[in-house]
Amino acid sequence: MFLNQTTYSVGASPRSVVVVDVNSDNKPDIVVANYAANTVGVLLNTGNGTFKTQTAYTVGTQPLSVAVVDVNGDNKSDIVVVNVGSNTVGVLLNTGTGTGTFNTQITYTVSGTPQAVAVVDVNSDNKPDIVVTSATPNIVSVLFNTGTGTFNTQTTYAIGNHPIILAVVDVNSDNKPDIVVVNYDDDTVGVLLNTGTGTFNTQITYAVGDGPTGVAVVDVNSDYKPDIVVPNSDSDTVSVLLNTGTGTFNTQTTYPVISSPYSVAVVDMNSDNKPDIVAAKFDRNAVGVLLNTGNGTFNAQTTYAVGTYPISVAVTDVNGDNKPDIIVANYGSNTTSVLLHC
Repeated sequence: MFLNQTTYSVGASPRSVVVVDVNSDNKPDIVVANYAANTVGVLLNTGNGTFKTQTAYTVGTQPLSVAVVDVNGDNKSDIVVVNVGSNTVGVLLNTGTGTGTFNTQITYTVSGTPQAVAVVDVNSDNKPDIVVTSATPNIVSVLFNTGTGTFNTQTTYAIGNHPIILAVVDVNSDNKPDIVVVNYDDDTVGVLLNTGTGTFNTQITYAVGDGPTGVAVVDVNSDYKPDIVVPNSDSDTVSVLLNTGTGTFNTQTTYPVISSPYSVAVVDMNSDNKPDIVAAKFDRNAVGVLLNTGNGTFNAQTTYAVGTYPISVAVTDVNGDNKPDIIVANYGSNTTSVLLHC
């Protein structure tokens, strides 16, 4: 289903990868947070699914998570990065020249040791806001967008122990995005429902497997209700929690994924209109693809080799053939892998 990987050098210890068009040429580019290099790398798409050498931008200490969203309303994609070592969120505004270049980061202090970031309009003012999880203390922070791409001081909410990753998606069909956070040390996912004004209710928690490290929130059983998919790195499983329809979730169903699944994307990989699971398998130097049977259950994985210690995965059509391709950040080999769909 996929060609052998093509690898591209990035900075030391890449931890997070997203694939978004940053230079307005309608071709998705790679943006990666390089943890040990204290940089964000941008690899521009040449147009046929190959990528140029990365351009690196200095950010804070130990960038751990990255999102790419237009935050200042100029129709140009900006970079938002969590710097765990300096307890900040950095915002790098797109220069707007059409070249996919970025200004020096503007930083915002957040509490504790920030882990993950999402950028979504949570208060319905048509301005994307920053949502960040932090450990010690175990909180989620919301920084509201002022409207010019700058952000207000954080508002915080208590969550579980070691919130490692999050997604911000409307799970109860009220047109208000809710927070879904993975609590690594508790082996739970927490759901914080949006009250409607960009404030959030106390989390409701659901048990998952041992050592959950990633999350995707996508409708997997075609009932128009987003479900939760979580990789459990310590139990070599993926958990699927089906949405009941009110923003609550059923008990997990688990699927074996050897070994140490760390990150997931949930996308239709075989054009049957059913979203499939793609998992980065940290200890096996591979990605696994689990095809959806059609009712929200999944077949056994098919695996494809990537670099050393793959830690983050994204799925996007990068070569314009209308087939989803796999992009992986390889923490151990300081590379990104691109697997083209054939």
